[in-house]
Amino acid sequence: MGNNIIRAENISKRFVISHETKARYNSLGESVGEYAKRLLRKGKQTATTEEFWALKDVNFEINTGDRVGIIGRNGAGKSTLLKVLSRITEPTTGRIQMNGRVASLLEVGTGFHPELTGRENIFLNGAILGMSRVEIKSKFDEIVAFAEVEQFLDTPVKRYSSGMYVRLAFAVAAHLEPEILIVDEVLAVGDAEFQKKCLGKMQDLSSGNNRTVIFVSHNMAAIKSLCTNTFVLDKGTIKFVGEPTHAVTYYLKGGADLHNKRLFDNSYDKEKFTLYEISLNPKGGTSEHSLDEYQEIELNSIIKVKKDFDRIHLTYVVSSETGEPLFTISHLGAGKNLVNGYNHVKCSFPKGFLNIGTYYISFYLIEDKKQALFFEQDIISFCVQEGERLGGWMGREPGFIKPIFEWTIN
Repeated sequence: MGNNIIRAENISKRFVISHETKARYNSLGESVGEYAKRLLRKGKQTATTEEFWALKDVNFEINTGDRVGIIGRNGAGKSTLLKVLSRITEPTTGRIQMNGRVASLLEVGTGFHPELTGRENIFLNGAILGMSRVEIKSKFDEIVAFAEVEQFLDTPVKRYSSGMYVRLAFAVAAHLEPEILIVDEVLAVGDAEFQKKCLGKMQDLSSGNNRTVIFVSHNMAAIKSLCTNTFVLDKGTIKFVGEPTHAVTYYLKGGADLHNKRLFDNSYDKEKFTLYEISLNPKGGTSEHSLDEYQEIELNSIIKVKKDFDRIHLTYVVSSETGEPLFTISHLGAGKNLVNGYNHVKCSFPKGFLNIGTYYISFYLIEDKKQALFFEQDIISFCVQEGERLGGWMGREPGFIKPIFEWTIN
């Protein structure tokens, strides 16, 4: 692919997080007294601090013309890495060697002055990249045509919608001839048609003009469509480097941590029950098969109850990869309790119910609708991959659930 255009050696980035415990006071007198004490301490520091390493010993090489995808869970270090590459922040340790001009699109409005018009911001960004006015003029019409904002070209960009911002910002970054183009998840703001247009432009840049593209996205379909190589980040380190399809599979499976099936050891053999297994599989398949967004997904639990209970049931809380609870399900509504002995409890998610992504399940064993005999948070995790799209490719759509409704059009 040519010579190295980017080389990162032992890159680490440390942040110092400050914590200060603030007491709550019940009266004005107590508050005044505490304020007086702080004055007498003459400003002594009471806050505690801790170190957080957003990146730790990151090493990689990127060649001219590469289209590199960077994927990982929220908090994995993706945005910090892009800011280091864009020279927005310096690494705490290590060094980066970059050969060429860098254009970055890390968030809506990056590099734009809100009081200036779209036209003025095009020339401002070109000047920041070191281009002459003549060079910028030669690209001006292409930029405006690509962004589709000609009607608002002489309007201050602070009045632009987020979609207009992104269209113009991407057009400027992609057309002003940077050797390295860095694009974060900001494209998710644009509509599906514009996302396709941007992906095509990034592909043309690297293939036709030998430009290098670094692309961060949660859209696995876009990563596989655009990129020639992909990094998987986790907790500030690169866990996997390879061809996009393999990298996406590794990421969606969570490396060694994510499985659609979990068998439990002797520690789950309790006085009143024994938990043997929790698994997820596509209907008609096994837990070894991947879960498709347009398949019916079955959640299975195998548990042995060691004594008779009047009313006992299982409850599951399904959460997103960021830990946000999405919904709670229980077989209580089915009108059946667990029986003394072995129980195989099965729940089916409808086709198209869960969106593409990674999910976690917390597990409860409940007696008499109120007493938790057992609870474990994130007892199993699983991922849903993109399926064959209805009506064409869209990438990952907003939201965590996407039920298929019945429509009538008269």
